[in-house]
Amino acid sequence: MTTELQHWIGGGRVAGASGQFGDVYTPASGELTARVPFANAAEVGKAVAAAAKAFSGWAATPPLRRARVMFKFNELMNRQRDAIAKVITAEHGKVFSDAQGEVTRGIEVIEFACGIPHLLKGEFTEQVGSGIDAWSVRQPLGVCAGISPFNFPAMVPMWMFPVALACGNSFILKPSEKDPSAAMMIAELLKEAGLPDGVFSVVHGGRDAVEALLAHPDIASISFVGSTPIAETIYRVGCANGKRVQALGGAKNHLVVMPDADLEQATDALIGSAYGSAGERCMAISVAVAVGAAAEPLMKRLEPRVRALKIGPGTDPDAEMGPLVTRQHLDKVHGYVDLGVKEGAKLVVDGRGLKLQGYENGFFIGGTLFDDVKPTMRIYQEEIFGPVLGVVRVPDFDHAVQLINDHEFGNGTAIFTRDGDAAREFVNQIKVGMVGVNVPIPVPMAFHSFGGWKRSLFGDHYMHGPEGVRFFSHLKTITSRWPTGIRAGSEFVMPTMR
Repeated sequence: MTTELQHWIGGGRVAGASGQFGDVYTPASGELTARVPFANAAEVGKAVAAAAKAFSGWAATPPLRRARVMFKFNELMNRQRDAIAKVITAEHGKVFSDAQGEVTRGIEVIEFACGIPHLLKGEFTEQVGSGIDAWSVRQPLGVCAGISPFNFPAMVPMWMFPVALACGNSFILKPSEKDPSAAMMIAELLKEAGLPDGVFSVVHGGRDAVEALLAHPDIASISFVGSTPIAETIYRVGCANGKRVQALGGAKNHLVVMPDADLEQATDALIGSAYGSAGERCMAISVAVAVGAAAEPLMKRLEPRVRALKIGPGTDPDAEMGPLVTRQHLDKVHGYVDLGVKEGAKLVVDGRGLKLQGYENGFFIGGTLFDDVKPTMRIYQEEIFGPVLGVVRVPDFDHAVQLINDHEFGNGTAIFTRDGDAAREFVNQIKVGMVGVNVPIPVPMAFHSFGGWKRSLFGDHYMHGPEGVRFFSHLKTITSRWPTGIRAGSEFVMPTMR
């Protein structure tokens, strides 16, 4: 039996009215478990109307009171973190411990948003001129919308809405149609935390819902995480419609292994970052750059570790890697492995054809490892978004840096070395937004900000952290004088402060 999901509009569940639905599966078994309604423009319009109606009251709520709602929401999320993680594992397929980690990283953004009274403080300058003071304030935008991907159904939305809500905006979330249930649980917890009805909505759907959000005149901003082609479209259309847009796109994250690196540590880092969550992470390492003499000993360590990966349903406490999210995505990743062989890369470990007893219909693929990958190959250039690690061999540090800087994506990268000078030069020279030194997945903490360079980010604002506060608020600067005595008359020159 399948469950029919609903939208969340105006503070409660609302049945879909369009008559269109998407399918939600349990990736480990391939079983169809739910149908999710796809909103049309009219349903999106109802959510926007509810959000617009609720906005003025929420924006007028003192930041301290908004923070108290965030504090309560944080408490409820901590109580329900395992329940949300179980839903993520059921619909996404990632192992339960990884789902728990996702929820924790989302909660960290809520904790950051609890400090909003301090974060919204402006600047004040007394006596910028004779009898004149100047100050700045940050005020909310209005109705904000977020479009989130399937790979982090809790964490990525929480990169967006806690900061948006704390700043005084209302928010409409369009989660992935592949794993939508976590968003509904979050909506219920926000209501329980005391968020007024209409301030937060969840609208499910596909392209029609996204286009309606982009076109609606009452939506002030769009936040997006997904593939680069869609991110670029979201940015272009959103900006053309007068909206503020942050659109995070694809990645091809490199991890450089220097000859002096601790190879055991580097191998551990590559296994976890390449195959965790079956490679379905925008910060997954998908390219190992083996520098000089590091190549052969690194490959000798990698191959047996990839073959020994424990693969199973996400509910198995011993599993290190679960299935991919859908049959279509499994076919796509299979296609990339086929392509790599055709392009001439050396297939060291082939994960195709993996079948697990009792889960024969699940969307499983084993860990896959390529050696001798060349920059001209599509498996190097394109984001595969699966458990496929390619090893590129380069002669020295300078070639490693050039390789990474020449790639169209600039999301995340890392270097493993014992040489402080090499690490410092790498951090300085590399054209990538998030950099790790002996850290394989350099995801910034919530009080910093997340985002890449080049075609990994469209727009000039990162997500969460201080950049999130700036994105979700307008800056207003006031210059004030209370004149005394007789006015001097009209002035026709550009005012200066004397």
